[in-house]
Amino acid sequence: MKILKAGFFALGAIVAIGAWCALAVFGGLYGWWMKPIAEKGDHAAFFAEASKRIDEGNAGNAAFILIRDGEVAGEYYAPAGGDVDAQTVFPTASFSKWITAFGVMKLVEEGKVSLDEPVSSYLTRWSLPDGPFDESGVTVRRLLSHAAGLTDGLGFGDYDADETLPSLEETLANPRASSGREVSIEVGAEPGEEFAYSGGGYLILQLLIEEVSGRDYESFIQDNVLAPLGMTQSSFSFIGDIEGATQSFDANGELAPHYQYAAAGATGFSSSAGDLLKLVRALTDDGAGFALQPATLAAMRQPEAYVLGSPIWGLGTILYAPTKSGDFVYGHDGANEPAINVSVRINPDNSDAYIMLVNGHPSLASDIGGEWVLWQTGMPDILSTERAIKSALLPAALGSLIILIAAVFLARRLFSKKT
Repeated sequence: MKILKAGFFALGAIVAIGAWCALAVFGGLYGWWMKPIAEKGDHAAFFAEASKRIDEGNAGNAAFILIRDGEVAGEYYAPAGGDVDAQTVFPTASFSKWITAFGVMKLVEEGKVSLDEPVSSYLTRWSLPDGPFDESGVTVRRLLSHAAGLTDGLGFGDYDADETLPSLEETLANPRASSGREVSIEVGAEPGEEFAYSGGGYLILQLLIEEVSGRDYESFIQDNVLAPLGMTQSSFSFIGDIEGATQSFDANGELAPHYQYAAAGATGFSSSAGDLLKLVRALTDDGAGFALQPATLAAMRQPEAYVLGSPIWGLGTILYAPTKSGDFVYGHDGANEPAINVSVRINPDNSDAYIMLVNGHPSLASDIGGEWVLWQTGMPDILSTERAIKSALLPAALGSLIILIAAVFLARRLFSKKT
């Protein structure tokens, strides 16, 4: 009987430890164990700490703008080579997808594209490979939100400056992946079932823009997205040919070659901090000067894709964390080789925003962007999930130790009385 009671007591302790660990992880995902790098509302302190982290962490060039209530609260430019200012052009990698999404939504506004129509109904120059899943479920909406069942995971690879870029159709049929692995742009899962990041989906959307508009992708985006905002330094040109562009650095601060990209709509966009400021100001001013209507812009940050029940993606827009009003901190990041990282994030509750472009560190803009979201909302962003879980390890361990010590103490008292 005594052994049986001891077993039940031990089981109770194990259950308590398990429950505490689960609570600790839950709390980690909600930022309980994470401390912002500045006091809430102290823009000067956040700007100072972020600038310090750029100096300490980046081996190349960087441009950083902090925005408070739609106005610039601070600008910081860190040159490792050449001059860097608001007009310096950086590659933006996957940030390009957000620009493509604006172009698609322009066609939606014009009634030329339906979000819930199969994308295949608009395409004549290329078609999805046959497979076991119904491609009619590959809708424009699902492509925008990475929920169309495409499993390529691209990551488009780079091309040297002297290489001839393949055509859009050739890239769709045989994409070059940044990982070097062989991939295919195809439906590898049931459309609409789950989120799966797909660079290939945005190459399809690039083709959609061309086929529906009857124009090449770059000129359509120029006339319908960039020009209305006065984004004169932004383009899809090879960055090595752009006067005033940043030098290219690897993560060690060594000069690296500039690369071309065959997937303009997924990773080929280049821009400056000054141009991204124009974009942010338009978005925080209900789309003033933007080619899209305020209702369309608001719809782009409505949840469309979820992971473990949490909304993470809208119509081409990353939803980093919920805000107090029930809206979301939104925007887009981008990262690519050799050490490119860009992040733009906006809090619609207060028109605060964050812009950073880095060439010389693979994740610094996103890392500090995560700190900005935590500082703004008290919540870790979706790109900081691993860090949020790690923040729970120490509380989980300490709590488990306390439960174990308490269990041993109580057990000794209980069984000593019985004897």
